[in-house]
Amino acid sequence: MSDAELTRDGFLGGRLHIYQPAKGYRAGVDPVLLAAAVSARPGDAVLELGCGAGVASLCLQSRVGGLDLAGLELQPLYAGLAQRNAEENRLSMDVVEGDISHMPPNLRARNFDHVLANPPYYLRDSGTAAQGSTRETALGETLPLAAWVDAATRRLKPRGVLTMIQRADRLPDLLSACDGRLGDLAVQPIAPREGKPAELVLMRARKGARGPFRLHSPIVLHSGDRHERDGDSYMPQIRGVLREGEPLPTGWQTELG
Repeated sequence: MSDAELTRDGFLGGRLHIYQPAKGYRAGVDPVLLAAAVSARPGDAVLELGCGAGVASLCLQSRVGGLDLAGLELQPLYAGLAQRNAEENRLSMDVVEGDISHMPPNLRARNFDHVLANPPYYLRDSGTAAQGSTRETALGETLPLAAWVDAATRRLKPRGVLTMIQRADRLPDLLSACDGRLGDLAVQPIAPREGKPAELVLMRARKGARGPFRLHSPIVLHSGDRHERDGDSYMPQIRGVLREGEPLPTGWQTELG
């Protein structure tokens, strides 16, 4: 893909500049929210499954710094863009092209303190396929969520943490995919506005832990009860996440210590 077919978009208030296709799957706020929910520390080994153009991983590396960061991406176009984006933002990230159901040997031999993932949101036994093969691969589920959770769990160290973002209506599938290897499950709903149903959920689980399930109060993205004007209507804490690279104030940030 030539540069004429790409856009160079700013994230975190311009701290990151990300090349992504002008047409096809394009990252929005979801990977930024995912990165902001990961409680990694400098020196941690971190793996993103399905890293796309690298937005979530690079937002996390930009915020935390000093991570041993790897990304796995199925589509060659996005894998190449993720590596390019890491290099042009002068952030360390090792991008591996491959399939989570057939983990590349260099990743299969490693274990990580954190695994994060933003799996495709839409079941393909219903609904309409997205236009363009890269967009459909990114949005349309071809592997069940259970396969994503299993691949992530296998790569975690004991007490390692899995963080995932998903549509709220897929939460039953996500929770049922978490078997006895995972505990300390916590769910953070994300609602578009006060009084509106949550549209997204973040889930955190820890390998080998036995803590109780926690359902936290929703985080609200936008101020007001409806969209009334053009422009930024994000709540101050969400604006801090999206513009300043601050951590997302999830209910579990203090629980992990």
